[in-house]
Amino acid sequence: MSLAPPAPHRAEIEHLVRRALYEKLGQPMPRTVRAPNPLLVNVSARHCHLTPRAVETLFGKGRALTPMKWLYQKDQYAAKESVTLIGPRSRVISNLRILGPCRDLNQVELAFTDAISLGFDIPVRNSGNINDTPGCMLMGPAGFLELPAGVIRAAPHVHMHPDDAAFYRVKNGDCMKLRVGGPSGVTFDRLLVRVSPDFKLEVHIDTDEANACGLGPATPCELIK
Repeated sequence: MSLAPPAPHRAEIEHLVRRALYEKLGQPMPRTVRAPNPLLVNVSARHCHLTPRAVETLFGKGRALTPMKWLYQKDQYAAKESVTLIGPRSRVISNLRILGPCRDLNQVELAFTDAISLGFDIPVRNSGNINDTPGCMLMGPAGFLELPAGVIRAAPHVHMHPDDAAFYRVKNGDCMKLRVGGPSGVTFDRLLVRVSPDFKLEVHIDTDEANACGLGPATPCELIK
């Protein structure tokens, strides 16, 4: 049975309601409300991306990924399938989630503490830039897959629709700053901008970065050029 299409995110609904209220009251809107879309800062836990061929190697001939949970970005999902990652000295992470749909390269994204636990020394890279990165072994119910490269720490980044890029006056490949408020507030100085008509405005940071700044549902966040 296929999943139902994702409902609008609560932040999107709240953003529209705020804009409507300010317009009805005839009051000037704060910058965050004037923005075309609400800013979401989400935590990207460790996961992997696989090619169709890799999925068949790990799960069997003819197998494909099965959507379990829709993610915020269009057509992206957490799959029901997961794998075991085997790192240096046979240290493992079980139930490493696969994100779909399939891609044209295999990539594993870990946080710094994951890498330490496994015995890896992995670089911070933009997604897809896997040259000169460590490899690993993945194990699924139907077989093993040895990756010669592809294990990275994903650089903090923001997905943007072109309307968002115009509002913030940035373009694809630029870097912005993300200011996180609260008791443990920090500023991320190099936030990669990724622009596509298919994107919604969303920042991705990993679990270590989120823990370091105490990110929570009510934590104020701001994008700065």
